[in-house]
Amino acid sequence: MASILIHGGTVVDGTGAPARPGEDVLVRDGRIAALGADAAAGADTGTERVDATGRTVMPGLIDAHTHLTFGEPTGNDELFNHRTEAYSSMLSAYNARKVLRAGVTSVLDADCLWNIGCELRDAIEAGIVEGPRMRAGGQALMTMLGGTAGRMIKDEGTTGYATVVTGRDVMVNEIRRQIKYGVDWIKIMVTGLIPSMKGPEVKVWNIDELRTVCDTAHELNTKVVAHCRNSDSTRDAARAGVDLIYHASYLDDEAIEAVVEAGASMCPTFTLLGNLADYGEKIGTAPELLDVFRAEIEVTAKQLTKAHAAGVRFLTGSETGFAVTPVGEWHARELEMFVEYMGMSPMEAIVAATRNGAFAMRMEGPDGVGTLETGKVGDVLVVDGDPLRDVKVLQDRERIVEVIKEGRRTDLATPIPEHRQRASDQVRMLAACPLTRSLALTEEQLERMSHV
Repeated sequence: MASILIHGGTVVDGTGAPARPGEDVLVRDGRIAALGADAAAGADTGTERVDATGRTVMPGLIDAHTHLTFGEPTGNDELFNHRTEAYSSMLSAYNARKVLRAGVTSVLDADCLWNIGCELRDAIEAGIVEGPRMRAGGQALMTMLGGTAGRMIKDEGTTGYATVVTGRDVMVNEIRRQIKYGVDWIKIMVTGLIPSMKGPEVKVWNIDELRTVCDTAHELNTKVVAHCRNSDSTRDAARAGVDLIYHASYLDDEAIEAVVEAGASMCPTFTLLGNLADYGEKIGTAPELLDVFRAEIEVTAKQLTKAHAAGVRFLTGSETGFAVTPVGEWHARELEMFVEYMGMSPMEAIVAATRNGAFAMRMEGPDGVGTLETGKVGDVLVVDGDPLRDVKVLQDRERIVEVIKEGRRTDLATPIPEHRQRASDQVRMLAACPLTRSLALTEEQLERMSHV
């Protein structure tokens, strides 16, 4: 494998150490071979050279919450009833290229349609598909009350990305089955929307059930991630042994204490809520929901700021894969939201998106990913700008001038063919609301007709 010398740039190594202007980075055989003067000295005549003068050199981003197999649905009906396995597999491979070109060199895709996540991961590792390094889960574990789809989830069996588990034996068998077929993580939907109950999601697992999942997975060297959209769910997930908590919406001080005591990590995934709150009006989101989404971010972020101060490890995740978070578009927005809503410095946000993301990839340690240190995997970005001055620069695809994954430069110039939506993959609504007479006719017309 050829070596690459990236010279003249300002290195932000992902460890949290101060930026180092004018430092060279040598990547050889897929790993960081040397930095600084040793890098220049180690280059030979066959070494490719990348001029990073005036630019930032940093680790590839790690997105710890993606759904690359979903196909960007507008809602659950579309996701569950308008997808085929074969087409979804091909679309997932197409989408993986977009992720890599956005500067994301690693992702965790913790629940998927069918078992496409594991297969896509393996296809990328085999060189069949171009995309980011992946860690994958299978179907998310649910009770029949779990998730955001309400009564669309079957009482048992699999619906889309979810498998309903009833009783300890079924839970244990499903976890073992998923591990048999290659998952890196087990995902639990700890909260769900119950149509007969007004308000946000409620906890739909008890702590003994959560412990069963965690104990079974951990005995087989597999980590557990949980979708938690209220305080009780975050508290009980941490106490049960969940390794990574998504969302942690509305958590209280008791939940923070449980997370700190358990040593769990957190991935708030503000991006999807932020996109809805800030841009939902442009895509037809119900107006009354916009303030709800914004309030959830603000209330949750205030508490998560306490968790961060208490030493909890934070990872960045975008929940890429829905219509509101299309693939390749919003992966780096979570850094901006950490800075804006949690008061993190740009450096702290970068650490969350690089070094801390190694936990999601299960690739921590001296030979892992996430930092530019000798011996680490050679995932490198060259950015035309200074993310320490303005972290939003990482969202500008034009500013990502080099993406190097495991020592190989990514072709950023050749256009990816345009994806035209397949008609059968989308819900075609006859009407968005009932066509009542009062909606169809003016007051004058109604008045005139009343006198006929």
